[in-house]
Amino acid sequence: MRAVIQRVTESAVAINGKEHASIGLGFLILLGIEEADGHEDIEWLCGKIARLRVFDDDNGVMNLPITDVNGGILLISQFTLHASTKKGNRPSYIKAAKPETAIPLYEEFAKELSKVTDTEVKTGIFGAMMQISLINDGPVTIIIDTKKKE
Repeated sequence: MRAVIQRVTESAVAINGKEHASIGLGFLILLGIEEADGHEDIEWLCGKIARLRVFDDDNGVMNLPITDVNGGILLISQFTLHASTKKGNRPSYIKAAKPETAIPLYEEFAKELSKVTDTEVKTGIFGAMMQISLINDGPVTIIIDTKKKE
């Protein structure tokens, strides 16, 4: 499981030209799921995201987790995070989970992240063509891969 976490002042997802979901201050998370991912990956990654201290404290130091700033979360599925570009110029998505595997894991991830952050997790629609807008704050962008914990 691979996540790109962006600290944002605002973010939104549109589908068919209409806004589907939006947040103010918080995280825009792009999530890629592999066939090899499971419940352990979800628990570990959700915990890691909930504890990330990347929001400014009163001294302007990145020292606070999302739970301390009452931040929003916008979660977007993105299979292209598992693109392999080792051969040629057309990316291969062989490691990305098929929908029958990915959808239940994506839904479980959203529920677990909501639980550990005590925040409503807003989402796009799995497999839809989406347009994402954001204002990256900092900029702060962090990539976490559950297969590279060390």
